[in-house]
Amino acid sequence: MNATLRVNEALLIANHAFQPFQCVAWAPDANGELSLSVVDRTSTRIGHARIPNSTYTSRRELASLLEEVRAELSHGGYTLQPWHMPR
Repeated sequence: MNATLRVNEALLIANHAFQPFQCVAWAPDANGELSLSVVDRTSTRIGHARIPNSTYTSRRELASLLEEVRAELSHGGYTLQPWHMPR
């Protein structure tokens, strides 16, 4: 689970992590950070995270961050589909 991820792989993983909601992501900014927003069916943002390059290129760190955001959404009353970090 230590293989380095490319940005496109990280974005695909993040998209699956928040089903049935949609994950909208922006390409890395000048600092190399990704910006993710989770939106509901009405396009209302229900979650947001900024992900440093060191996190989204690491499977372990990305999984941890995505689980953290999922937990925040669940705590906020949103029901997410089961998910696990792909190998």
